[in-house]
Amino acid sequence: MTRPPSPFGPAPLIVVAAALAALLAGCTSLGAAGPSAGQVKRIEGQDYAGKKIALIDLDPQTRQRVGAFEQSRSLAERLGEGDVGPWLIGPGDTLDISLWEAPPAVLFGGGGVVPGLDAGAQNRAVVQQMVDAAGTITVPFAGSIVVGGLTPAEVERVIVARLEGRANDPQASVRLAFNDSRNVTVLGEVTASRRVPLGPRGERLLDIIASAGGTRAPVHQATVQVSRSGSSATMPLEAIIADPAQNIRMRPGDVVAVLHQPFSFIALGAVARSADIPFEGRGISLAQALARVGGLRDNQASIRGVFIFRLEDPAALLPEMRGDAPATENGRVPVVYRLDLSDARGFFVAQDFRIRDQDVIYVATAPGAELREFLATVTSLAFSAITIGNAVGSNPNGNTSGSNPK
Repeated sequence: MTRPPSPFGPAPLIVVAAALAALLAGCTSLGAAGPSAGQVKRIEGQDYAGKKIALIDLDPQTRQRVGAFEQSRSLAERLGEGDVGPWLIGPGDTLDISLWEAPPAVLFGGGGVVPGLDAGAQNRAVVQQMVDAAGTITVPFAGSIVVGGLTPAEVERVIVARLEGRANDPQASVRLAFNDSRNVTVLGEVTASRRVPLGPRGERLLDIIASAGGTRAPVHQATVQVSRSGSSATMPLEAIIADPAQNIRMRPGDVVAVLHQPFSFIALGAVARSADIPFEGRGISLAQALARVGGLRDNQASIRGVFIFRLEDPAALLPEMRGDAPATENGRVPVVYRLDLSDARGFFVAQDFRIRDQDVIYVATAPGAELREFLATVTSLAFSAITIGNAVGSNPNGNTSGSNPK
């Protein structure tokens, strides 16, 4: 039994077959921009560099805990405020010492010149002494005096006490001519790396940076690290300027390093624009970060699947999440924060949660988005096949000129 010929001729059958093949190929080629929300959730407890990955819901309690940790790492919290305190003399300092006695002068008068003294003024002598490593100086007629750890006023009283009985009503004035024991070292991305002497008023961090000529890097890309007594803390320069409490008073021996460190986060998945996005040193919130990439794709994004991938400091986590082994060389642990925007309160959390440098923001594709995309492709191909079939069927001989064949 022979099959009746197709009313549309053989060509439409070829077209339909090609369309079906294309549909089958589409089933395997259609995909998402990354793992689904369910797949991301399933990584909890999996291993990464010897550490179990933690999946943490981003709720007000989590935001508050992470925010408290970030505040504890600030300059003011970690290093504290330096004290102005009394002005103490130290090794390397140079002192100008003026000595007087009332007439009739015995030691510093009568026109005589005492070796090492400038007797340019009547009944007065001036000597300049550098404090040695042991903290001592030598004053004529007063001998060797330990001045390290004393104030200039205390040194004056010691000198006068030593001259009693030798000079007639002696007086002394001690002035710091050169400060070498109370300095802050500033280096890195500044105009001139140098040692900045501290004055009695108590210079602050921004004063020290300004004394070195300011930063060569853009302010929003500069980070400041302060090292003090074996501890150090780092903050963006822009954040220090914005918060006066972080402009801490300096202490002798502090080291200030200004670094050029641009900040950025990476956005991937069902967002309007996947990119590496720079941001200012003062920081941005998660809500601002999402806005900078154009927000979520309305027809693809899962509002329950906004994730932040971060190598977190263990101190920002609950004890049961920290574990034993560090994940990286600097002791960080892999954490995925999940934000559920189907709950309207999540938008307040997004406003308060701060993005850090090198965070990865990933928005999962909604469960039905792939199916919708597939059905749209199927519909498009089906209509194309029908259109072509109708066109060929209306002219089975393939004549496109509209004339009858001879």
